[in-house]
Amino acid sequence: MADSPPRVKICGLTRPGDAAVAVAAGAAYLGVVFAGGPRAVTAVDAAALRSSAGQVPVFGVFGEQTVEEILQLSEAAGLAGVQLHGPYPRDAAVRLRAGGLLVWRVVRIATPDDLDTLAEAALDADAVLVEPRVPCAAGGAGVALDLAVAREARSRLAGATMVLAGGLRPDTVGEAVALVRPEVVDVSSGVEHLPGIKDPEKIARFMEAVCGHSASS
Repeated sequence: MADSPPRVKICGLTRPGDAAVAVAAGAAYLGVVFAGGPRAVTAVDAAALRSSAGQVPVFGVFGEQTVEEILQLSEAAGLAGVQLHGPYPRDAAVRLRAGGLLVWRVVRIATPDDLDTLAEAALDADAVLVEPRVPCAAGGAGVALDLAVAREARSRLAGATMVLAGGLRPDTVGEAVALVRPEVVDVSSGVEHLPGIKDPEKIARFMEAVCGHSASS
């Protein structure tokens, strides 16, 4: 019997039209970036995207903002959740959840020692997002996490919701889903034709690949 396929988060959105395309394709979550880079948006931009999302939750990606700033931006943009990159402690997650937000804590993996931080990251988090640590980059930078490492992360996060991110594309996500079995997969550059400009065909192919490769129990 096959498990349900992972839910899909399409991140790095900058245009309301792309958000609408992602929703129509079946994305379970959308993401906007406040952490800088070519996909960074303002609260006004994010609110416009939120208006195109319907009932689909929109997450904000944060890197250096304080908890107070995150709460203010989230309220202004109508965000449902936050994705915490950067050195946010467990207390930050507690305070953000108390403010009514879903919280995904991020673990970036470069060495086996980084896997040891997963258990702590799962505390007071609604999910743990796992991606590769890329030098001089705030996120996964389109680089895929080694699937053997990702499987070990999955094992360490037993009982917690795992989000797999980093370098996923329509032609690679099926294998990743089958081997790692995350609850959520997160994609940004893998469904773009320019940074922040999504490609509807790639979004459709990505969704088809995920739904066609649900893990077998």
